[in-house]
Amino acid sequence: MGSINGMELGTFGVWTFDFEHQPAALMRESIQELEEQGWRAFWIPELLGREALTHAGYLLSCTERMHVINGIAQIWSREARWTYGAGLLLADAYPDRHVLGLGFGDARPGTKPLTAMIEYLDEMDAVQTPNPAPKAPMHRILAAYGPKMIALARDRAAGAHVYHVNVAHTAQTREILGPDSFLGVEHAVLFEPDPGKAREIARRHLHPYLNTTYNIAKFRRLGYSEEDITGGGSDRFVDDLVFWGDLDTIVEKLHAHVEAGADHVGVQVIGIEPGESAMPYWRMLGEALLR
Repeated sequence: MGSINGMELGTFGVWTFDFEHQPAALMRESIQELEEQGWRAFWIPELLGREALTHAGYLLSCTERMHVINGIAQIWSREARWTYGAGLLLADAYPDRHVLGLGFGDARPGTKPLTAMIEYLDEMDAVQTPNPAPKAPMHRILAAYGPKMIALARDRAAGAHVYHVNVAHTAQTREILGPDSFLGVEHAVLFEPDPGKAREIARRHLHPYLNTTYNIAKFRRLGYSEEDITGGGSDRFVDDLVFWGDLDTIVEKLHAHVEAGADHVGVQVIGIEPGESAMPYWRMLGEALLR
């Protein structure tokens, strides 16, 4: 499980915003400890200031075996030729350890995500460069939610990366991707056994995603009603999107994505204050998930 073109990521990995708030020295110390614990995949976003490909390059330079996956590098952050060049260099410098996850990112008025992604991939694939070809190929996946983008990820990339979805979506995505394409699923978890406290924290985490057009469209496609996605989200919605409780409960729910067809699950621990580290929870999850 967890293979992209023969590159073994393991079934579970770490997905985190935490490094956006940490100095480079602490980032290095943290990812080296995760590598020692046995984690094989580390997912990073591009949203709060860290540039996706320099961020990935730094983390790769700090480790020997860890796979670093951009989840995602936004296509609006750089022209396609520069993304291609950066991905090529990382593939050459760190063979079979970097995955270039591409995504639409923030909505752009008047721009269709599918059209924009196709044009971006066309530009990448048309690049001619004097840069030497790496011995191991560049690996890319696409952020995908709707059927057409998932099909594009199947046809033009190694597979798909999905963020903030339920287990039913994982099963639907696997059906579209077929048996051979990679499916990486992010899921948020919260170590809080009290239902009231857990849902309060989860709603704060989900708030930005309930106020963006494309996320709302995604949730409606998943079958959530207007009542589910207004007022901070219904209990059903919150419980589907954030797995909360004790370690055993969280681990059992994460495995549901694997049973539904995910090759790999990137686990995002929430409830961590900016500047603090989720390392105590990553240690617990590592002991439970990496056996």
